[in-house]
Amino acid sequence: MDLNGESVLDNDINSSTKKSRGDRKRTRNLKKSSKVHHNLQQVDDDEEEEVLSIGDETFIQSENKLVILFKKLLEVFKKYLRFIGPGILVSVAYLDPGNYSTSVSAGFSHKYKLLFSILISNLLACFLQVLCIKVGSVTGLDLAQNCREHLPKKLNITIYILTEIAIIATDLAEVVGTAIALNILFNIPLIFGVILTVIDVLVVLMAYRPNGPMLIIRIFEGFVTLLVASTVICFAIELFEVSSMTSFKDVMTGFLPSQDVVVGDGLYLSLAILGATVMPHSLYLGSDQEEEEEIDEDQEIYLTYRPSLAAIRDTMSYSIAELVISLFTVALFVNSAILIVAGSTIGVNTDEDVSTSEADLFTIYDLLSKYLSKTAGSVYAAALLLSGQSAGIVCTLAGQMVSEGFLHWTLPPTLRRLLTRAVAITPCLILVLVSGRKGLSAALNASQVILSLLLPFVSAPLIYFSCNKKIMRVPLNRNDIITGADTIGADRVVEEDEEPIQYKDMSNGPITTVLAILVWAFISFLNTYLLISFAVGREVPV
Repeated sequence: MDLNGESVLDNDINSSTKKSRGDRKRTRNLKKSSKVHHNLQQVDDDEEEEVLSIGDETFIQSENKLVILFKKLLEVFKKYLRFIGPGILVSVAYLDPGNYSTSVSAGFSHKYKLLFSILISNLLACFLQVLCIKVGSVTGLDLAQNCREHLPKKLNITIYILTEIAIIATDLAEVVGTAIALNILFNIPLIFGVILTVIDVLVVLMAYRPNGPMLIIRIFEGFVTLLVASTVICFAIELFEVSSMTSFKDVMTGFLPSQDVVVGDGLYLSLAILGATVMPHSLYLGSDQEEEEEIDEDQEIYLTYRPSLAAIRDTMSYSIAELVISLFTVALFVNSAILIVAGSTIGVNTDEDVSTSEADLFTIYDLLSKYLSKTAGSVYAAALLLSGQSAGIVCTLAGQMVSEGFLHWTLPPTLRRLLTRAVAITPCLILVLVSGRKGLSAALNASQVILSLLLPFVSAPLIYFSCNKKIMRVPLNRNDIITGADTIGADRVVEEDEEPIQYKDMSNGPITTVLAILVWAFISFLNTYLLISFAVGREVPV
């Protein structure tokens, strides 16, 4: 019994021990499970925090990218502002009274149909001006200086003479436009208005110092910009005045090609628009793209400066952008506005028939004053005066640049420009005395024909220079910059212990070369056609 009791007790103890061991095991398992669960929960929390962290980081990174992009755009814009000026000066050349004359005639004859001709002319002009910037930026010389540097002496003199004729013809247009505007606004007789145009030459020559402090140059450019902005505002007002009689659909359709551009007098007027838009002297202005603020040496070093590859890459794209924006926001707008105003005005002219041959700068003023308001006519005359003054200023600068670049002419600029203006006003004075108002209109139209015929000869060197690999090259090494007697077109003699200079070819690529030649051939063909038409006695209403 004792044995049995002892046995039972042992069984209870064993059973209890097993149970205790099982409980401990279950407890350990529960603890382990709880720990695993805790670890899993911790992992889940960590993953959630990591996801949130990654999301925050992604958001922060995207936000930072936007900030960086905005800062970069702001830097680009600030840098672009430094380049504003030359493009506006060039665009002024496309706003001279000659453009008024041809656009008025086109609007009276074909309403809005020849807006396409204005668009094409501006595209061609823009292409040539980009080539000018390219040549000026790569060589460090303007177009006139490149002609003296790289062309035979006789050819250089020939092109110089043709360019001077073109500048005189341009000057003549400014004289006519200013005289007409003074007559309309202040009732100054035409003959005295012509004489008064000499004053603006003196003002320009006193104010502009191309080799002086940059502040003076910037102030001068700002004054010209103010004149241009005033002209744009005047025509914005004119467009508002004629908006009630203008069909927006017809205006937009006018920018598309049509038969009117090539049929009858439409072709002649398109040629006149081309001649009035692509101005020879603007090519010389456009090629003068050196950054004066980067050069503070004397005049001799200034003239022999050659920009580095880094400087060219840093500035050329901004110069091109500034020019293209200026041409399309100023020149294209104003020239299109002139034609639209003329086309809309002739639409309300039901009492009398104004033919193209009768349309001149006085005609549109008379019609605006009669059918709209006296204010509309006065605003037009003010725009004409502003255009004449700003274009005269630019013509003065181009004339000075041409004589100095082609010939190194040492004649004082004041005397030189007075002589040029005297040559321009002489025929105007004679025509005013003989024919009055009609005489001035004839002189204005003749000046546009002369400019159109001279354009192929003046633009040919630009095509040649921009396509020439020896001229359009830049040393890869900044220390190899060519200055002084080492011209860009010449191959330097390499010493035995000197490594040959490596160059970067900046000439036109194959596509640009073909386009440049085609543009020049197209302009030449149109002008040849115009010349033949004159020779056979056809009436060309320009």
